[in-house]
Amino acid sequence: MENVVFTNLSIPEIRQLFRQELETYFETNKQPEQPTTDQPEQLLTIQEAAEFLSLTVATLYSKVSKGELPVMKRSKRLYFSRTELLDYLKAGRTKSNAEIEQEAKAYLLNNKKGLNNGK
Repeated sequence: MENVVFTNLSIPEIRQLFRQELETYFETNKQPEQPTTDQPEQLLTIQEAAEFLSLTVATLYSKVSKGELPVMKRSKRLYFSRTELLDYLKAGRTKSNAEIEQEAKAYLLNNKKGLNNGK
């Protein structure tokens, strides 16, 4: 970084230089724009949800009646939240053997005292 001495410049001139340097800095270090999260939640009809989940409409009705799927009902129509359906799919994720072993080791380490009490 350079050391600059402003001896012959007025305060407005120094301010102008400072503004120019700030503009240059922000232009060169501009962050990519993030997608806005203010978008309303996307709702799907029964047909769209069936297509999204790769299920038939009849299967979807069955899952709704069993309470397996998150659903919103307005009059006689069913609506599904895209994000809630994604969460539903993620909840059914099967853990890998490595994840199961790691959880088992953590459980045994945390409950070691309980194992010694049963001598």
